[in-house]
Amino acid sequence: MTVHYDQQIADRDPSPEPRTPAPVPVSNTGEPRRPLPQRLWRGRPEDPRWARPAFLALLLATAVLYLYNLSTSGYANSFYSAAVQAGSQSWKALFFGSLDAANAITVDKPPAALWPMALSVRLFGLSSWAILVPEVLMGVGTVAVVYAAVRRRFSPAAGLIAGAVLALTPVAALMFRFNNPDAMLALLMAVACYFVIRALEDGRTKWLVWAGVAIGFAFLAKTLQAFLILPPLALVHAVCAPVSVKKRFGQLALATVALVASGGWWVAIVELWPASSRPYIGGSQNNSFLELTFGYNGLGRLNGDETGSVGGGGGNGGGNWGETGWDRLFSSGIGGQISWLIPAALILLVAGLVATRKARRTSVTRGSFLVWGGALITTMLVFSYMQGIFHEYYTVALAPYIAPLIGMGSVLLWDKRDKAWASLTLAAAMTATAAWGYVLLNRSSDYLPWLKWFVLVGGLTAALGLIFAGRLGRRLALGAAGLGLVAALAGPAAYTLTTVNEGHTGSIVTAGPAVAGGRGGPGGGGGFPGGGPNQQGQQGQQGQQGQQGQGQGQLPGNGFPGGGFPGGGQNQQGQNQQNGDGGRMRGGGGMGGLLNGASVGSEAKKLLETDAGQYTWAAAAIGAQNAASYQLSTGEPVMAIGGFNGTDPSPTLAQFKTYVEEGKIHYFIASGAGGGMGGNSDGSSSRITSWVEANFKKVTAGSATFYDLTQKASG
Repeated sequence: MTVHYDQQIADRDPSPEPRTPAPVPVSNTGEPRRPLPQRLWRGRPEDPRWARPAFLALLLATAVLYLYNLSTSGYANSFYSAAVQAGSQSWKALFFGSLDAANAITVDKPPAALWPMALSVRLFGLSSWAILVPEVLMGVGTVAVVYAAVRRRFSPAAGLIAGAVLALTPVAALMFRFNNPDAMLALLMAVACYFVIRALEDGRTKWLVWAGVAIGFAFLAKTLQAFLILPPLALVHAVCAPVSVKKRFGQLALATVALVASGGWWVAIVELWPASSRPYIGGSQNNSFLELTFGYNGLGRLNGDETGSVGGGGGNGGGNWGETGWDRLFSSGIGGQISWLIPAALILLVAGLVATRKARRTSVTRGSFLVWGGALITTMLVFSYMQGIFHEYYTVALAPYIAPLIGMGSVLLWDKRDKAWASLTLAAAMTATAAWGYVLLNRSSDYLPWLKWFVLVGGLTAALGLIFAGRLGRRLALGAAGLGLVAALAGPAAYTLTTVNEGHTGSIVTAGPAVAGGRGGPGGGGGFPGGGPNQQGQQGQQGQQGQQGQGQGQLPGNGFPGGGFPGGGQNQQGQNQQNGDGGRMRGGGGMGGLLNGASVGSEAKKLLETDAGQYTWAAAAIGAQNAASYQLSTGEPVMAIGGFNGTDPSPTLAQFKTYVEEGKIHYFIASGAGGGMGGNSDGSSSRITSWVEANFKKVTAGSATFYDLTQKASG
């Protein structure tokens, strides 16, 4: 029989003293452990027979869902794919997260998220699958961690609900099939919460230390975003852990040491490494990872003061990255990504805390609500009011916190459904979910128009049944609960299926269909700050025509200072086309954009590959996306002048001249008017462009224009 830990909380919670390890392997009931194959299939002895098969089926279904049509995204975000390719060719590039194997400049994040993908490419060769399958595995792992955390304190049913909610969250299905750092971040944040809950169970120091290690390693995936949940987790442990006050704070101190060690070792090496023999730190203005961490990737994201960025919020409650405020996560562009079950999660969080209000301090049931709820609310507040760069896909960080609250809260109230307050709260959560699901689906009027009515009518019908769940027979009550679960997940499941059925490329991607007032839609890849709906640019993946949208969006202030986008004039994205062999780019056009890569024609590819082995870099280009496209197409290192935005002061004009004089760079890829965003600390990109155009021979290959840096211009 399944043990429900929400019942008789005062008696069920563990004693303040840590448990003594048993001398022989035993199960939770004290019985000898079964052989490993049986444990894998049957799970715990106290579980019902269906629990472990259902859990394994959940993981298998998640894997199949996320693997389906995976290669249609090709190289996904070519910015990170180029770094993965470089890391597969050079161990130094792997360690630093360099954009090219010759180590000119790094990505604008620490490299931990790149390491699994680069190792995969080393093993299996460069392809879309080799890059993206590690991300899928992180998604499956996150579902498993959430299930395990919820199942320990509640029941297998609660764990399955939580896992299903996470797997069917649209933005989760997007990012666990994409090569941005957010997949690793979400996994490690879920792991950290799991370890904190384990520490609340038995007071063992090792669990909190492991939580610190998880957060420290998450810092190496996406810097300070990993620290958003530190305050609630530390506070919950300090108050609720079943050990003395002195030991609690000692454990927190040890966890802090573990965090600093696991996240700081790489930072220390980079900062101590001579700058002359390592790549430039992309995204920084002073070649410093610490500056990148606390500036562009840190405080700049909060206050909008992002030196070298495309512009933040300006400190007035809104700006280039959308209006800020409590309702930001429910807006047209973001709501369909993540907010389907946020109202229900908040209602169930409050209900869980009310239900455990009389429990003793060390109640792990209440502690679980505080851990997941604290992580959710803290992250929501930061996302709602941050004025710097903010993309819709950032909200995947919320998914591992929403799902457990749904699983825990719904099962806790279901077990208490004979009490009026519990059944009414369940009905309220269901009503909020149905109403909000209708609103979200109504924002895409042409998208499955019948579905919004099913969600609304089915959800309200289920809510009515839940009101009387304690009085109905078991079958009718389960029918109402089943209908409610289906209605609640129908909307996000539909968005998820749309997401996995389409390819997503570029720097800004969104899940689900295009919505009125949003920036994205299937295919992603071309939304701009402050832009209108479906500004994507035309893309074709794997030889097929992709989702269309003319990509006419302009950045605030008539684009970038100095004349247009890196790698092009006004929004010259080109048509990205990728063939079936893992996303090698082909077609016409030579210029890329800030957010999407270039389209590399066969003539341009052949030109760069000729005698490439004689040079350190086959070419140099303004902006990382532009350079990445040529690098992925040819397999040769291409220098990204100015990093992602084209605004980093690397290399300087003097350094670039030295490279050219030493014969290290063969071609310069023409970048249209102005050559990048301009406005960096010394105007390196613009100066380099002007010097090259004035001194070297122009070469045309197909529709692309290059400058041969080995041949002076005539006259």
